[in-house]
Amino acid sequence: MTYVGQTHAAAQQPEREGETGRPSFKDVVAAYVGLTKPRVIELLLLTTVPVMFFADRGVPELGLVLATVVGGTLSAGSASAFNCVYDRDIDEQMRRTRRRALPRHIVTPLSALVFATVLAVLSTVVLALWVNTLSAVLALVANAFYVLVYTMVLKRRTTQNIVWGGLAGCFPALIGWTAVTGELSWVPVILFAVVFFWTPPHTWALALRYREDYANVDVPMLPVVVPAREVGRQIVLYSWVMVAASLLLWPVAGTGPFYPVAAAVLGAVFLVEAHKLMRRARGTEDLSEIQPMRLFHHSNLYLSLLFVAVALDPLLKI
Repeated sequence: MTYVGQTHAAAQQPEREGETGRPSFKDVVAAYVGLTKPRVIELLLLTTVPVMFFADRGVPELGLVLATVVGGTLSAGSASAFNCVYDRDIDEQMRRTRRRALPRHIVTPLSALVFATVLAVLSTVVLALWVNTLSAVLALVANAFYVLVYTMVLKRRTTQNIVWGGLAGCFPALIGWTAVTGELSWVPVILFAVVFFWTPPHTWALALRYREDYANVDVPMLPVVVPAREVGRQIVLYSWVMVAASLLLWPVAGTGPFYPVAAAVLGAVFLVEAHKLMRRARGTEDLSEIQPMRLFHHSNLYLSLLFVAVALDPLLKI
């Protein structure tokens, strides 16, 4: 999971640095917050809390939601910070990531590593004490998978990096479910699958936009290795499977009529956008014509609204 929260600004010096070039306290605080990739955390939480509503078949206990949100935020922030430490060499060379804390030398690698470790420990403690052991273990597994498998092994070695590395971003659905029920079932596994098949179209659209960046640092994202038309075809294939997985929740979980209608409408709109991208990518490598960011932004909206529908469905049945 992969996960989803990117910045597109070009690199520039911090605006509030003093005459000596030393960053201000506010700059340092902002840099540490930036290490956690807050936009990614927002999307991960959006796939956690709605599942808690669905698992509870109503409104879950506020204290449990808060503990899960805090623990999940700390865990996701830890994984992102570890990722920033390991990828600091390529982050300095990519337009999309030059403004991160380590490329700007506001935070040292050692400080960032300590920060990431502390967040991981705090996350485990919060989830184990105030949620349950299973949720804490799942969060640890997701963190370890993202750092050890995706960041350190897959990312720089294979075009399938984001496909299998994206598994880490699917765990919030499992964590949200187990936080309420204390056990796993097929229902969160289906939502896990939705996020799994959503991740490649979402990430490949972004990778198309920053294809040169990834090529310059030898990261074999799919758009770097194959023509845009093949990326478009793969995006369409994954999109169809994603929509099919989203509709599977209806018979398996016994939802009310609201969810399948919402999932069908949202899925149809997503598929239209995916097919449009594929058509634009045929016969051209010009990014201004392909417009990959249209699908990227739409994918964020799709996942957000789909999980809102997950949360609302049991409430509308009350």
